Amino acid sequence: MDPLLLGALVAIITVLVLFSGISVAVGLLVVSAGFLLSFDGLRSLELMPEILFGKLDNFALLSIPMFIIMGASIASTRAGADLYEALERWLTRVPGGLVISNLGACALFAAMSGSSPATCAAIGKMGIPEMRKRGYPDGVAAGSIAAGGTLGILIPPSVTMIVYGIATEQSIGRLFLAGVFPGILLVGLFMVWSLYSTWRQGGHEALSATRYTWAQKFEILPRVLPFLAIILGVLYAMYGGIATPSETAAVGALLCLVIAMIIYRLWSPAALWVVLRDSTRESVMILFIIAAAGVFSYMLSSLFITQSIAEWIGTLEVNRWVLMGAINIFLLIAGFFLPPVAVILMAAPILLPIIVNAGFDPIWFAVILTINMEIGLISPPVGLNLYVINGIAPDIKLKTILWGSMPYVICMVLAIIILCIFPGIATILPDLVMGEAI
Repeated sequence: MDPLLLGALVAIITVLVLFSGISVAVGLLVVSAGFLLSFDGLRSLELMPEILFGKLDNFALLSIPMFIIMGASIASTRAGADLYEALERWLTRVPGGLVISNLGACALFAAMSGSSPATCAAIGKMGIPEMRKRGYPDGVAAGSIAAGGTLGILIPPSVTMIVYGIATEQSIGRLFLAGVFPGILLVGLFMVWSLYSTWRQGGHEALSATRYTWAQKFEILPRVLPFLAIILGVLYAMYGGIATPSETAAVGALLCLVIAMIIYRLWSPAALWVVLRDSTRESVMILFIIAAAGVFSYMLSSLFITQSIAEWIGTLEVNRWVLMGAINIFLLIAGFFLPPVAVILMAAPILLPIIVNAGFDPIWFAVILTINMEIGLISPPVGLNLYVINGIAPDIKLKTILWGSMPYVICMVLAIIILCIFPGIATILPDLVMGEAI
């Protein structure tokens, strides 16, 4: 069979298998085994265990469970609520300071936890009721938190960036740095829209300031500054040449657990067990997907599907930006139905040679891919963040949350366009800190 037709058949069957409700990792293994058995014979299956476990034989993978523990220890405390309160008190005199503090809290908590659902839950529990009480429209209150929560997979340390780095053999340090300025860009766009939407819908009173004394402003800082210091310390250790990403992740996880125990009295064995249990469960899920995606990639390569797709696209006489537009549409649609980790592991190895041959920077492309995945987190039918918000604010209809999130999707699309026009926004920081890529 022609490899391109075979690739189309693999894509259709993979989508059908994943839509059946089976777990992503098991689905990829089933599809891989089925096609290898059908086209390469029984002996091809002998390599599957070696590929499955060999894919996990990577020291960089240790950073994933460590960063997850780091985020889980923060999410299990009042750190999110304290961060929100601290920003609210310090930004209260800024017009629309409440929505700005919510989005700022989402950005900072995302940097600490690296988890979009955890960011939505931690900041939304405090932020949404407070914004509604002060007159912000329900759509702005829910939509801004749902969108702010997506920053967890872009702003470092990001598990998504780690997965992309492993899948494409790119520097994780450069990928982390590449997400900083685009993350700030997105936060700025979200803030501008939130303020404009509130003003347009007549929420002028919501934009007025609430006064706090200097004592109230300073009393909350000791509870959040240690966590922020850990983030800065982790980044300094990583980019100062002191330690590898995996080593800094381990130290960060330990320090976050210690601070959670000291500041927030997370002493009970039951509470610590929940942190470790949930972290282990999420880590195993991600690592299983990574291993299964390795087998899936081997199957595509063994049947010459990957090579044929890259060769076919290379023969197309189209403008490279038309090609990038088509890739963005593909990623956008894939992100509607699949989790970011699965999309990256399945698509990145195929797309990387294509974008490199077209003259695009793979580090820049990682940011574009991640923003596409962010859009999927607040878009139906999956839209994980939408359901998290609906769970913490059940009296806000899911339809209201969805429509409140749509303008932020437009902000993300605008961010992609801006990054296409000015790619240096993503690449300038990695080049400054780590030198230009060879």
